[in-house]
Amino acid sequence: MIKEETVNRFSDSRGFVFEPVQGELLANQRNTHVVVSRPGAVRGNHYHVRGTETLVVCGPALVRIREDNATRDISISADTTCRLIIPPGVAHAIQNTGEIDNLLVAFNTEPHDPDQPDLVQEILIPV
Repeated sequence: MIKEETVNRFSDSRGFVFEPVQGELLANQRNTHVVVSRPGAVRGNHYHVRGTETLVVCGPALVRIREDNATRDISISADTTCRLIIPPGVAHAIQNTGEIDNLLVAFNTEPHDPDQPDLVQEILIPV
């Protein structure tokens, strides 16, 4: 089952800052990547076989999750940052639903190996 939580953002005239992961969660990560998505772009559309993925999404975005043969949507507003901890086998996709670029920071407990990627494609949001 995925864990979903709002991440505190601290804003001022310069923009905003947030801590994507802390403590023990950070210590267990073996891969990190940052994704900037254009309006309408879809990322993900897969699940991981071994790794647990932590996604931190700065909205606006639609996150679609499929677990236990049920699909559900999580809507993240433009002024919200959300952290999702997604266990192996749970399919996920993220779509930028705004009119400007959005931000996704992803962490995984498995190292990235381009020759043997730890993912299986599963289309949740058609592109």
